[in-house]
Amino acid sequence: MPSFDIVSKIDLQEVENGINQAKKEIENRFDFRGSKAELTWDKKIIVYKAPDDYKMGAIKDIIQSKLHRRGIDISSLKFSDIENIGGMMMKQEVTLKQGIDRETAKKISSKIRDSKIKVQSQINDDKLSVSSKSIDALQECMAFVKTQDFGQPLQFDNMRS
Repeated sequence: MPSFDIVSKIDLQEVENGINQAKKEIENRFDFRGSKAELTWDKKIIVYKAPDDYKMGAIKDIIQSKLHRRGIDISSLKFSDIENIGGMMMKQEVTLKQGIDRETAKKISSKIRDSKIKVQSQINDDKLSVSSKSIDALQECMAFVKTQDFGQPLQFDNMRS
């Protein structure tokens, strides 16, 4: 029976390249000279620190633009609240949303069911498997899911016929 998976993945190599570009820009920008602004990434969380609100906003803009240029959807970034960490410094963490959590998978599944497209969906860990007897129904389902907003980027994987 034909099927495909709905997943939410981020290319971590592209994230690393974007973060390295952002670090270089922060080091070379005139308005960051002499400040203690820094940007770190540990494969899961991006952390940046700066001495004032202006520099925090500038770093956030730099990160978003560099990652967007490298094909990373900005909706896959979750920014935490800005914290004061003492020493006249502020810190903000950015987590990367990967995988579809259970509640989002249930929302997607119920929207597909409500659309009356003749497909079956099944939640498997951090992805949603969709199957049907008809490839046309699967393609219709893909088109339907693309028009919906579930708060994170979705990709279609493992199309089998």
